[in-house]
Amino acid sequence: MKTLLPILILFLSCLEATGKTISVCNTCAVSSLQSAIVTAKDYDTILVKKGNYKAYNIVIDKPLTIIGKNYPVIDGENKGEIITVVSDGVTVDGLFIKNVGTSYTEDYAAIRVKNSKNFIIKNLVLEKLFFGIYLEKAKNGKVFHNKIIGDAVQEYNSGNGIQLWYCNNIQIENNIVQGVRDGIYLEFSHNCHIQNNISTKNLRYGLHFMFSNNDTYQNNTFENNGAGVAVMFSKKIKMLDNTFKENWGTASYGLLLKEINDAEITGNTFNENTIGINVEGSNRINYSQNNFINNGWAVKVRGACYSNRFFKNNFLYNSFDVSYNSKINDNTFDQNYWSNYTGYDLDKNGIGDIPYRPVKLFSYVVNRTPETIILLRSLFIDIIDFSEKVSPVFTPDNLMDNNPSIKRISW
Repeated sequence: MKTLLPILILFLSCLEATGKTISVCNTCAVSSLQSAIVTAKDYDTILVKKGNYKAYNIVIDKPLTIIGKNYPVIDGENKGEIITVVSDGVTVDGLFIKNVGTSYTEDYAAIRVKNSKNFIIKNLVLEKLFFGIYLEKAKNGKVFHNKIIGDAVQEYNSGNGIQLWYCNNIQIENNIVQGVRDGIYLEFSHNCHIQNNISTKNLRYGLHFMFSNNDTYQNNTFENNGAGVAVMFSKKIKMLDNTFKENWGTASYGLLLKEINDAEITGNTFNENTIGINVEGSNRINYSQNNFINNGWAVKVRGACYSNRFFKNNFLYNSFDVSYNSKINDNTFDQNYWSNYTGYDLDKNGIGDIPYRPVKLFSYVVNRTPETIILLRSLFIDIIDFSEKVSPVFTPDNLMDNNPSIKRISW
C-alpha cells in the first residue's frame, strides 16, 4: 500500500496539471472568451467554437490553453487592444482576430504578451490591425505559423506586424507578414531566432533590428518592401540563407548595415534590389557564399568600415559590383566570382591571372551626380572605366580581388 500511495498522488497531480476543458460558443453556458478565462482554473483549456465574438481588452492572467475551432472571429470593433497576456505558460492557437483599435500613445495590438515567459502564439490570422503581435519584456516564447495581413498606407500612422521590445530567447518561425510598417521589429531583444518567415509589401522594412545582439535570422524571404532588412546598432547577428528580392526605390536596398560589429552574412541571395547591401560604420563582418544577382549596386560601402572580408561570393550581372567612397582600410576581397571579369587563367588553376578591380569610375560619378545614370550603357563610360582600371585616380588603387574565380562558385 505504501508503494501505491506515491503513484496515486502523482496520478492526481497529473490530472490537476492537465485541467478541464471549457467550451465557448453563442449557445453554450459560457458565451464569451473573457467569461471563460474568469471561470477557468490554472492549466485549463478553453475551446472557442466557430462564431463571431465582439470583444476587446481580454486579459489572460493565468496559465491557460486557448484553442479556436475552425477559426472563430474575435472582432475588436476598432475599440482597443484585443488580447493581453500577463501570465506565464499561455498558449493561444487558431483564432481570427480583426479590427484592432488605433492609438498613438498605447500602441494597441491584436495580441500582446507582457512580462511573461514560456508562451506559444500560433496559427492566428490577424487582419485590420494596428500592431499585430507585440511582445513586451517577454522571454522563452514561440511565435509561429501566423498570418498577419495589414492595410497600412503611411508609416506615421501604422504599426508593426510582430514587435519585440526588451525580449530574450524568442523563436519566430513560419509566419507570413505583409502590409504593415515593419514586418518584424526587434528593439533591445537578444538571443532570438527568426526562421522561414515571408515578409513582403511592408512600408518600411521586412525585418528591423535596433540595439539587439546575438540574434539569428535564416531562410527568410524579404520581397518588395520599402527596404528588405535593416540591422542597426547591434552586434553578433547571424544572417544566413535568406532571400532579398525586388526591394526597389531611389534609396532602397536589400540589406542595410549601420554601426554593427562581428556579424556573419552567409548563403544569402540578393536579387534585383536597387542596392544589395548598403554598409556604413560596420566592422569585422564576414561575407561569404552569397549571390548578388542583377542589382543596381551589389555592395555600397559608405565609410568607417574596418576588418571586413568578402570571400567566395558570386557577383552576377550587377550594374555596379562595388561602390566605395573612402579608403579600403583593411577590408579584403578575395576569391570571389565576378561576371564582369575579363581576365584569363593560363595555368588553369581556376583563379584569374590578373586581379579584378570591382569599383568603376562611373559609380564614383553616379554617387555624386545621380542624373548621369542615363549614360550607363554608353561607349564613353566604358572608356573612362577602362582608363580608371589601368591608372586609378578616384578609386582606392588597392581595392581589388587578387584571386578572382574564373567560374561561378557552387556550394
